[in-house]
Amino acid sequence: MKDYLKTLWELFSVLFKVGLCTFGGGIAMLPILELELVEKRKWTTSEELLDWFAIGQSTPGIIAVNVATFTGYKKAGVIGGIVGTFGMVLPSIIIITVIALFINNFADIPWVKRALMGINISVAAILTSAVYKFSKKSVKNIFGFILLLISFLLIFVFNVGTIWIILGSSLLGII
Repeated sequence: MKDYLKTLWELFSVLFKVGLCTFGGGIAMLPILELELVEKRKWTTSEELLDWFAIGQSTPGIIAVNVATFTGYKKAGVIGGIVGTFGMVLPSIIIITVIALFINNFADIPWVKRALMGINISVAAILTSAVYKFSKKSVKNIFGFILLLISFLLIFVFNVGTIWIILGSSLLGII
């Protein structure tokens, strides 16, 4: 029982730290999650993490929360899934609550606007890095590269909804 509680605490604290230290959500968290869950703790593999991201992207909810749930479940069952999820979302709940308390006075401060602009730029860099790493691990052959290009064109040129891209890609993968 003591080991189980230690595992739950470790799940909570690691995922709380990830939730606290990452901005941009979703795929911007991929490098941090990979560092914490794959490289440092060996709780999962890069391939499994990418699978969880793919599932998280195509199901309702926040990708990082879904990944936290999968991680917790893998480590400690249903209770682990709940604890992992809570660890990931608690920092956001705290931060959003504090911001909501002061939003009227907070949003118009010039240095806050500049700080948020800087954060947006760094999040764009993190996202670019994550997409590059994600595509390097996901695209393993010419079929995958062509699918990547077609998906990119359909989304960014023809404004096709991502759900259709995911469903079509899944169907092509099955075929």
